Amino acid sequence: MSEPGTRLFARYAYPPNALGYCGPEGASVLLRPDATAEIAARARAFEGAWAYLEFIARSAGIADPLDARVVEAYWIGNELLDRVPPAGLTAFLRRRFAGQEGGSWASAHDRAVAHHSFHVFEVYPWLDLLRRTGSPAAVSVLDRCRIRTGVVAAVHGPTATVVSRPLTWTDGLLASGPPAEEVVRLLPHEVVPGDRVALHWDWICDILTGPQQAALESHERRRLAAIPRGSGAAP
Repeated sequence: MSEPGTRLFARYAYPPNALGYCGPEGASVLLRPDATAEIAARARAFEGAWAYLEFIARSAGIADPLDARVVEAYWIGNELLDRVPPAGLTAFLRRRFAGQEGGSWASAHDRAVAHHSFHVFEVYPWLDLLRRTGSPAAVSVLDRCRIRTGVVAAVHGPTATVVSRPLTWTDGLLASGPPAEEVVRLLPHEVVPGDRVALHWDWICDILTGPQQAALESHERRRLAAIPRGSGAAP
């Protein structure tokens, strides 16, 4: 078990777990520095994320799905994703998510990638709902659920003002909108104005390096570019 990888997993998994969207009850455990073994055991209950971590590790010949390189590959993106065969991933997901409604993952073929953005935009049913209805709620869920980048503008105790690019839905097209400020909560590490950060739901999960920011944004651009234009009304 990799302690750095386990802690990295916890930072990104905490926001949806705290909101009750995925993983077992008791999200506060994910923030405890002395609970690495318990966090590693709990990680297996995150059915979506754990499936990808297992497949990335297996494809890269790494024994530990919580190896820091594997965890980074799923949440952020790195070279390990190049070792994941798209057809093999699609077949794996077809078995793992049998009965999953909505999404375009079953026919993804060559565009399938073991990255969180693929799960959000092609496995979850929200994009399918958005394309059919133009629902503002679906836009909001997709925007919050993806891992997005931002730059810290100001820090206010337990919160920070961050400049990011929210998703927009206009004329059947989902895209990154113009930069806008949002107020988010901090996980237990310090940030300062100018830091490039990763955001999940309404939390800052991590401070990003330049290459990590580029990887996250590149994966999202590719996902958005692959989405066929929908017919729903703009919110």
